[in-house]
Amino acid sequence: MGYKNNKTGYREGLLESRAIIEKGLYAILPHDGLVNNQVPGFENVRISILGTAALGASFNDYIAEFLEGGKNERGFGGEGLETFAYVISGKLKVSDGEEEHVLTDGGYAFFPVDQLMFMENAQKEMTEVFLYQRRYEAIEGYEAYKVVGNKADLQPIEYEGMKDVLLWDFLPTDDFGFDMNIHILEFQPGASHGYIETHYQEHGAYLLSGQGMYNLDNKWFPVEKGDYIFMGRYSLQAAYAVGRDEPLSYVYSKDANRNPIL
Repeated sequence: MGYKNNKTGYREGLLESRAIIEKGLYAILPHDGLVNNQVPGFENVRISILGTAALGASFNDYIAEFLEGGKNERGFGGEGLETFAYVISGKLKVSDGEEEHVLTDGGYAFFPVDQLMFMENAQKEMTEVFLYQRRYEAIEGYEAYKVVGNKADLQPIEYEGMKDVLLWDFLPTDDFGFDMNIHILEFQPGASHGYIETHYQEHGAYLLSGQGMYNLDNKWFPVEKGDYIFMGRYSLQAAYAVGRDEPLSYVYSKDANRNPIL
């Protein structure tokens, strides 16, 4: 299986972890404990499974390192599924079998339901990618469409009117064809949420930079770059950025634009 950080053998000191698992409520998976998984379709790719239904999520999250020649020719996604890829660093070719796109640092691609995403590392160096898939919840009269772009081309929003907290929306927020969105939220050191959030929507968040303290169900936990956080429905949540020079930022998913099913 192997560890994502490639550390092997005995550690110095006691075995310990910052991991917190409260199934259905919240979870923190620190980068130091992530393991490599074998996922059908991924070749020459170190991939770690993050959020899943086993945690209580309605989606799957992965962090993948495409090595030289790394690819997925089988197709990511499947019947009834929508998919999303965000390039943390590197260069990734994505295709729907007809049209090809090359994503570089900050690049992203959303493929709508039933449209497989084929991927290939477009450089010799490793390319790191955050991957997401979810079963699409259709409503009559609306449908989603493919979206490809780059964070650098988007204008960030001052989150809740705070100049030191910025938000990037990757998908349309006012189109009912989309039942979810992917965002990046960035806190400058010392910044925080304006209040502790409590809501129906759930999140899966992969930390891209910095350090912080995260409130989950009114308990505070230290987090840092490379960690993964799952936030279940109605789980209390908020963050403070700590440290000096690097902002706390994370890419995260949110279900949207749907009435809760009875």
